[in-house]
Amino acid sequence: MNKPVKPLRLASAAAAKPQANAEERIYHDVYDAIMEHRLPPRTKLTEQVLCQIYDTARHTVRKVLIRLETEGLVELEANRGAFIASPTSAEAKDMFELRNIIEHATLEKVARSATPKQLAALRKCVDDERGAYLSGDRPRWIRLSAQFHLELAEITDNAMLVEVLRKLVSRTTLLIAKVEAPGQNACSFDEHESVLVALENGDAALAQAQMAHHLHSCEERVQPEQSTNFDLRAALGKPL
Repeated sequence: MNKPVKPLRLASAAAAKPQANAEERIYHDVYDAIMEHRLPPRTKLTEQVLCQIYDTARHTVRKVLIRLETEGLVELEANRGAFIASPTSAEAKDMFELRNIIEHATLEKVARSATPKQLAALRKCVDDERGAYLSGDRPRWIRLSAQFHLELAEITDNAMLVEVLRKLVSRTTLLIAKVEAPGQNACSFDEHESVLVALENGDAALAQAQMAHHLHSCEERVQPEQSTNFDLRAALGKPL
Protein backbone atom coordinates (compact mmCIF):
# COMPACT_ATOMS: atom_id res chain seq x y z
CA MET A 1 0.00 0.00 0.00
CA ASN A 2 1.34 3.40 -0.96
CA LYS A 3 1.95 5.83 1.86
CA PRO A 4 -0.24 8.92 1.78
CA VAL A 5 1.45 12.00 0.41
CA LYS A 6 1.88 14.71 3.00
CA PRO A 7 -0.03 17.92 2.23
CA LEU A 8 3.09 20.04 1.76
CA ARG A 9 1.24 22.95 0.26
CA LEU A 10 -1.20 23.09 3.14
CA ALA A 11 1.65 22.93 5.61
CA SER A 12 3.39 25.79 3.84
CA ALA A 13 0.23 27.85 3.92
CA ALA A 14 -0.18 27.16 7.63
CA ALA A 15 3.41 28.20 8.26
CA ALA A 16 2.95 31.38 6.28
CA LYS A 17 -0.11 32.49 8.25
CA PRO A 18 1.71 33.31 11.51
CA GLN A 19 4.28 35.27 9.49
CA ALA A 20 1.52 37.28 7.80
CA ASN A 21 -0.10 37.92 11.18
CA ALA A 22 3.24 39.08 12.58
CA GLU A 23 3.66 41.50 9.68
CA GLU A 24 0.23 43.01 10.26
CA ARG A 25 0.76 43.26 14.01
CA ILE A 26 4.12 45.02 13.62
CA TYR A 27 2.76 47.31 10.91
CA HIS A 28 -0.26 48.44 12.95
CA ASP A 29 1.76 48.86 16.14
CA VAL A 30 4.38 51.03 14.43
CA TYR A 31 1.76 52.95 12.42
CA ASP A 32 -0.25 53.77 15.55
CA ALA A 33 2.90 54.72 17.46
CA ILE A 34 3.92 57.10 14.67
CA MET A 35 0.52 58.73 14.40
CA GLU A 36 0.20 59.13 18.17
CA HIS A 37 3.68 60.67 18.23
CA ARG A 38 5.05 57.96 20.52
CA LEU A 39 7.63 57.49 17.76
CA PRO A 40 8.51 61.03 16.64
CA PRO A 41 10.36 61.92 13.42
CA ARG A 42 13.94 60.60 13.09
CA THR A 43 13.43 57.86 15.66
CA LYS A 44 15.49 54.88 14.53
CA LEU A 45 13.63 51.61 14.00
CA THR A 46 16.31 49.05 14.80
CA GLU A 47 15.62 45.76 13.02
CA GLN A 48 17.23 43.66 15.74
CA VAL A 49 15.14 45.26 18.48
CA LEU A 50 11.94 44.83 16.47
CA CYS A 51 12.80 41.17 15.90
CA GLN A 52 13.25 40.71 19.65
CA ILE A 53 10.07 42.59 20.54
CA TYR A 54 7.89 40.53 18.19
CA ASP A 55 9.91 37.30 18.26
CA THR A 56 10.05 37.19 14.49
CA ALA A 57 12.57 36.94 11.65
CA ARG A 58 14.45 39.91 10.25
CA HIS A 59 12.96 39.48 6.77
CA THR A 60 9.47 39.90 8.29
CA VAL A 61 10.52 43.17 9.91
CA ARG A 62 12.08 44.37 6.66
CA LYS A 63 8.82 43.75 4.77
CA VAL A 64 7.03 45.98 7.27
CA LEU A 65 9.66 48.73 7.00
CA ILE A 66 9.46 48.67 3.20
CA ARG A 67 5.66 48.91 3.40
CA LEU A 68 5.91 51.90 5.73
CA GLU A 69 8.46 53.49 3.41
CA THR A 70 6.11 53.23 0.42
CA GLU A 71 3.50 55.07 2.52
CA GLY A 72 5.94 57.87 3.30
CA LEU A 73 6.11 57.12 7.02
CA VAL A 74 9.60 55.60 7.20
CA GLU A 75 12.84 56.56 5.47
CA LEU A 76 15.34 53.78 4.68
CA GLU A 77 18.90 55.05 4.54
CA ALA A 78 21.75 53.01 3.06
CA ASN A 79 24.15 51.69 5.72
CA ARG A 80 22.23 53.51 8.45
CA GLY A 81 18.86 51.78 8.77
CA ALA A 82 15.23 52.85 9.08
CA PHE A 83 14.03 56.12 10.60
CA ILE A 84 10.60 57.65 11.14
CA ALA A 85 10.07 60.15 8.32
CA SER A 86 10.85 63.76 9.14
CA PRO A 87 9.63 66.15 6.43
CA THR A 88 11.18 69.60 6.66
CA SER A 89 9.17 72.83 6.80
CA ALA A 90 9.98 73.46 3.13
CA GLU A 91 8.91 69.94 2.18
CA ALA A 92 5.68 70.31 4.15
CA LYS A 93 4.87 73.47 2.20
CA ASP A 94 5.64 71.75 -1.10
CA MET A 95 3.57 68.69 -0.15
CA PHE A 96 0.48 70.73 0.66
CA GLU A 97 0.89 72.75 -2.54
CA LEU A 98 1.05 69.51 -4.54
CA ARG A 99 -1.92 68.07 -2.64
CA ASN A 100 -3.95 71.17 -3.51
CA ILE A 101 -3.18 70.73 -7.20
CA ILE A 102 -3.89 66.98 -7.23
CA GLU A 103 -7.03 67.07 -5.10
CA HIS A 104 -8.46 70.04 -7.04
CA ALA A 105 -8.17 67.99 -10.26
CA THR A 106 -9.44 64.88 -8.49
CA LEU A 107 -12.63 66.60 -7.38
CA GLU A 108 -13.26 67.87 -10.92
CA LYS A 109 -13.29 64.27 -12.17
CA VAL A 110 -15.14 62.85 -9.15
CA ALA A 111 -17.92 65.42 -9.50
CA ARG A 112 -18.48 64.25 -13.08
CA SER A 113 -18.18 60.50 -12.63
CA ALA A 114 -19.01 59.46 -9.04
CA THR A 115 -21.86 56.99 -8.78
CA PRO A 116 -24.42 56.97 -5.94
CA LYS A 117 -22.70 53.87 -4.57
CA GLN A 118 -19.31 55.63 -4.49
CA LEU A 119 -20.79 58.70 -2.81
CA ALA A 120 -22.43 56.41 -0.25
CA ALA A 121 -19.01 54.87 0.49
CA LEU A 122 -17.61 58.36 1.07
CA ARG A 123 -20.55 59.12 3.35
CA LYS A 124 -19.78 55.99 5.38
CA CYS A 125 -16.12 57.01 5.64
CA VAL A 126 -17.08 60.42 7.08
CA ASP A 127 -19.60 58.87 9.48
CA ASP A 128 -17.05 56.28 10.63
CA GLU A 129 -14.45 59.02 11.09
CA ARG A 130 -16.83 61.00 13.29
CA GLY A 131 -17.71 57.86 15.25
CA ALA A 132 -14.04 56.99 15.84
CA TYR A 133 -13.37 60.47 17.21
CA LEU A 134 -16.42 60.46 19.47
CA SER A 135 -15.48 57.03 20.83
CA GLY A 136 -11.94 58.17 21.60
CA ASP A 137 -10.30 55.81 19.06
CA ARG A 138 -7.59 58.23 17.92
CA PRO A 139 -5.56 55.83 15.70
CA ARG A 140 -8.69 54.78 13.77
CA TRP A 141 -9.85 58.40 13.54
CA ILE A 142 -6.50 59.43 12.02
CA ARG A 143 -6.58 56.51 9.57
CA LEU A 144 -10.11 57.32 8.43
CA SER A 145 -9.27 61.00 8.08
CA ALA A 146 -6.55 60.05 5.60
CA GLN A 147 -8.72 57.39 3.94
CA PHE A 148 -11.35 59.93 2.89
CA HIS A 149 -8.85 61.58 0.55
CA LEU A 150 -7.69 58.25 -0.86
CA GLU A 151 -11.24 57.06 -1.52
CA LEU A 152 -11.86 60.25 -3.47
CA ALA A 153 -8.74 59.52 -5.53
CA GLU A 154 -9.77 55.91 -6.16
CA ILE A 155 -12.99 57.08 -7.80
CA THR A 156 -10.84 58.57 -10.60
CA ASP A 157 -9.69 55.02 -11.47
CA ASN A 158 -6.14 56.36 -11.89
CA ALA A 159 -3.74 54.04 -10.06
CA MET A 160 -0.76 56.39 -10.38
CA LEU A 161 -2.71 59.29 -8.93
CA VAL A 162 -3.79 57.14 -5.98
CA GLU A 163 -0.22 56.00 -5.31
CA VAL A 164 1.21 59.53 -5.39
CA LEU A 165 -1.55 60.88 -3.17
CA ARG A 166 -1.20 57.97 -0.71
CA LYS A 167 2.39 58.96 0.06
CA LEU A 168 1.56 62.66 0.30
CA VAL A 169 -1.41 62.02 2.59
CA SER A 170 0.62 59.73 4.85
CA ARG A 171 3.46 62.20 5.27
CA THR A 172 1.24 65.22 5.85
CA THR A 173 -0.96 63.24 8.23
CA LEU A 174 2.20 62.32 10.17
CA LEU A 175 3.03 66.02 10.57
CA ILE A 176 -0.51 66.96 11.61
CA ALA A 177 -0.79 64.10 14.11
CA LYS A 178 2.55 65.16 15.56
CA VAL A 179 1.43 68.63 16.60
CA GLU A 180 -2.16 67.87 17.63
CA ALA A 181 -3.02 66.76 21.15
CA PRO A 182 -5.95 64.33 21.39
CA GLY A 183 -9.21 66.23 21.35
CA GLN A 184 -7.82 69.34 19.65
CA ASN A 185 -8.69 70.55 16.14
CA ALA A 186 -11.17 67.73 15.65
CA CYS A 187 -12.56 69.30 12.51
CA SER A 188 -11.47 66.90 9.80
CA PHE A 189 -14.80 65.10 9.55
CA ASP A 190 -16.75 68.39 9.50
CA GLU A 191 -14.57 69.68 6.68
CA HIS A 192 -14.82 66.36 4.83
CA GLU A 193 -18.59 66.57 5.29
CA SER A 194 -18.61 69.97 3.57
CA VAL A 195 -16.69 68.58 0.59
CA LEU A 196 -18.99 65.58 0.39
CA VAL A 197 -22.22 67.62 0.56
CA ALA A 198 -20.99 69.75 -2.34
CA LEU A 199 -20.27 66.59 -4.36
CA GLU A 200 -23.68 65.13 -3.52
CA ASN A 201 -25.21 68.36 -4.83
CA GLY A 202 -23.14 68.17 -8.01
CA ASP A 203 -21.25 71.39 -7.23
CA ALA A 204 -17.63 70.73 -8.23
CA ALA A 205 -16.50 74.32 -7.69
CA LEU A 206 -17.80 74.40 -4.12
CA ALA A 207 -16.26 70.99 -3.37
CA GLN A 208 -12.92 72.30 -4.63
CA ALA A 209 -13.21 75.46 -2.53
CA GLN A 210 -14.08 73.44 0.58
CA MET A 211 -11.13 71.12 -0.02
CA ALA A 212 -8.75 74.06 -0.48
CA HIS A 213 -9.98 75.49 2.83
CA HIS A 214 -9.52 72.10 4.52
CA LEU A 215 -5.97 71.64 3.24
CA HIS A 216 -5.06 75.19 4.20
CA SER A 217 -6.33 74.54 7.73
CA CYS A 218 -4.23 71.37 7.89
CA GLU A 219 -1.13 73.18 6.68
CA GLU A 220 -1.61 75.92 9.29
CA ARG A 221 -1.43 73.29 12.03
CA VAL A 222 1.88 71.82 10.84
CA GLN A 223 4.95 72.99 12.75
CA PRO A 224 7.86 70.55 12.31
CA GLU A 225 9.93 70.19 15.48
CA GLN A 226 13.39 68.95 16.33
CA SER A 227 13.55 65.20 16.88
CA THR A 228 14.26 63.52 20.18
CA ASN A 229 15.34 59.99 21.05
CA PHE A 230 12.65 57.62 22.29
CA ASP A 231 12.88 54.12 23.67
CA LEU A 232 11.54 51.85 20.93
CA ARG A 233 10.25 49.16 23.28
CA ALA A 234 8.40 51.62 25.51
CA ALA A 235 6.92 53.49 22.52
CA LEU A 236 5.47 50.26 21.13
CA GLY A 237 4.08 49.26 24.51
CA LYS A 238 6.53 46.35 24.84
CA PRO A 239 8.81 47.31 27.78
CA LEU A 240 11.29 44.83 29.18
